[in-house]
Amino acid sequence: MMAFNASSLARQDLKNLKPYEPVVLPGIIRMDANESPFDFPKEINDYIYRNMHPQSFNRYPDPMAQDLRAALANYTGAPVECILVGNGSDEIILNLALTFATGGNVLIPTPTFSMYEVHSLVAGAHAKFIPRNNDFSLNLDQMISEGKIGDTRLIFVCSPNNPTANEATWGELENLLQNTSALVIVDEAYVEFGGQSCLPLMDKYTNLAVMRSFSKSFGLAGLRVGYLIAHPTVIDQMSRVKQPFNINSFSQKAALAVLEHLTLFKKLIADMMYKRDHLWKQMNNMKEIEVLETITNFITFKTALSADEIHQQLIKQGVLIRNISGPGLENYLRVSVGTDDENKTFLESLLNVVG
Repeated sequence: MMAFNASSLARQDLKNLKPYEPVVLPGIIRMDANESPFDFPKEINDYIYRNMHPQSFNRYPDPMAQDLRAALANYTGAPVECILVGNGSDEIILNLALTFATGGNVLIPTPTFSMYEVHSLVAGAHAKFIPRNNDFSLNLDQMISEGKIGDTRLIFVCSPNNPTANEATWGELENLLQNTSALVIVDEAYVEFGGQSCLPLMDKYTNLAVMRSFSKSFGLAGLRVGYLIAHPTVIDQMSRVKQPFNINSFSQKAALAVLEHLTLFKKLIADMMYKRDHLWKQMNNMKEIEVLETITNFITFKTALSADEIHQQLIKQGVLIRNISGPGLENYLRVSVGTDDENKTFLESLLNVVG
């Protein structure tokens, strides 16, 4: 029998790519993933179950998520034909890279969301990093310059940016859109918490695509629902790559329920923003740390101490936050806004560690 060696068959260009393996620690306060801290509303949960059809489980889901896309069109003001729904933003990022970027370049202003790089590599594209300015704003001149060199297919801009919590201005985005033939994807996963959406710019620029998520502000992180708004020609090309039944029936119903009860979720978002502002003020009063301004549901801060040390000490005290220390973010950490009790425990634990 011939020997089987999986590593010899695997793509060699991915051999250094590390699998995404988030920390799982039972019985710990999780403030590391920018999820909603609130339990999903019981009345909405009951509403979803009441509206599930018996055949929702034994029949395939609507492959085009027509009802959800119609509801998203009403929510965003974009035409239905300009909307594509994905199994979380991750699937959309991968499909964008698979559709447009294989063999080409993808520009990524760093530091930012790490999955732009990962999915670009998986799709066989080349990730090119453009370091942000010292204040974490876009280095627009370099982005435009690099975009004209080689075969640039996609440009990702997270706004508000994860993990620096600042947004790109309309002027910056328009300058970029006017000076590239690449598709510019603006990731607005956190826009419901603050900042200005660039959706109105789509009337002027066909090379703009806007990506959003139900995970952060709408509390559906466990059901994986994201969507892309782009020119119909972009949606048409991506539909050729998209898995046919990528959004299960339950997730479609849940996302529809959220959009049908927006008033309730807007109250939860407002509550989260209030807690964010209170938490930020408390952290900003600590002399031992430097806190970045934020318009998101997370707070990024820097310490004079080792980020690794603080991260591990907080875990020992039962609190998990995200250690984002690395090039351009030396000794920075990120904490998601939690409930009042979670925020209080985090503040007390952080004081114990840095004080």
